[in-house]
Amino acid sequence: MTAKIRVGTRGSQLALWQANEVKRRLAAAGFESEIVTVTTTGDRRQDVSLASIGGKGVFIKELEESLAAREIDVAVHSLKDVPSFIPQQFALAAFLERADPRDAWVQRDRKPIASMPGGSVIGTSAPRRRAQLRALFPQLRLEEMRGNVDTRIEKVRSGQYDGAVLASAGMTRLGRAAEITSYFPIDQMTPAAGQGIVAVETMTDEARAIAASINHAPTAEAALCERGVLQMFEERLDCYSAVGVHAEVGAKTTIRAFFGEIDGERAIRVVKTGPRETIVQAVYDDLVRQGAMDLLKADA
Repeated sequence: MTAKIRVGTRGSQLALWQANEVKRRLAAAGFESEIVTVTTTGDRRQDVSLASIGGKGVFIKELEESLAAREIDVAVHSLKDVPSFIPQQFALAAFLERADPRDAWVQRDRKPIASMPGGSVIGTSAPRRRAQLRALFPQLRLEEMRGNVDTRIEKVRSGQYDGAVLASAGMTRLGRAAEITSYFPIDQMTPAAGQGIVAVETMTDEARAIAASINHAPTAEAALCERGVLQMFEERLDCYSAVGVHAEVGAKTTIRAFFGEIDGERAIRVVKTGPRETIVQAVYDDLVRQGAMDLLKADA
């Protein structure tokens, strides 16, 4: 490893915020680092849906290639962008303390989403949000929205969309929290697995040990639970899957999970509390019992 730890990141404003936060925490732990920007397919193709170019993994593919080529020592990701399974030579070695995992409603006139008239155009890029919004507010018209946080907010301000749903963590990290109209309760809009969590991916044992020095243990446990539920479905989930999972870690762990149809009306919600050793399996079993496999087949 070089004298300075090379921290690989995408070049978006939010990604750079995350990388610089990793750099700051590494410095506090006694390690000097530098930021290396890597352009990913997801950054280059803002004009099309994620599904059409390979799903959320397009945000990390080039970063993993840079890790494998030893051009960077660690890669920084929004955990919700990391596929359920990563290649065996890599490891998610650290998770920074989680920010607010909730989804946020943004509306230029600060109108509540429940008061929006029928046919209002709402921007969202996630099948998970689309499925839950359709169930909650069937009168709204949901349309794909790509771009970074600033771009999405500007599309609402300019009237291209009547409102939008974004992750509150990203807005807050970029100083845009004042533009949030309201927050969706987690029981109403289950977040994506890993939402609000910054993850550090490594390849070598030395880098893994260094990254572990900035790991936040409760967040890591929540991340492993949420990703654990997704991993129970093996390769059946993809970028088209309308799935949300959120874990709250304490003396016992509570997991909330949502499975829905992208363009249909069927949906499943599960809430389970128990020890981490058994809770992931219990959530999976309940989802399957309620028909999760049938929903996945319907969206295939």
